[in-house]
Amino acid sequence: MTTETPRWIKSSYSENGGQCIEVAANLAAPRGVVPVRDSKNPSGPVLGIPATAFACFVASVRTGEFGTV
Repeated sequence: MTTETPRWIKSSYSENGGQCIEVAANLAAPRGVVPVRDSKNPSGPVLGIPATAFACFVASVRTGEFGTV
C-alpha cells in the first residue's frame, strides 16, 4: 500500500479564466490511476482515470485526433 499523496498540477496554458483541470500524474505508477479535479473547486470531487486510459487520451491530444479549440 502506498501512502503517496497527490501532487496537483495544471497546464501552463491554463490562463483562460479558470476553465481548468488539475491532474496528479505522480500517482500513475504507484496506484495505476491519474486523479483529475476542477481547479476552481479543489475540495470537490475527484475523478480517478486509469493510467492507461489517461496516457491514451494525452497521446490522442498530442497527435491532434480531437482537433483544435
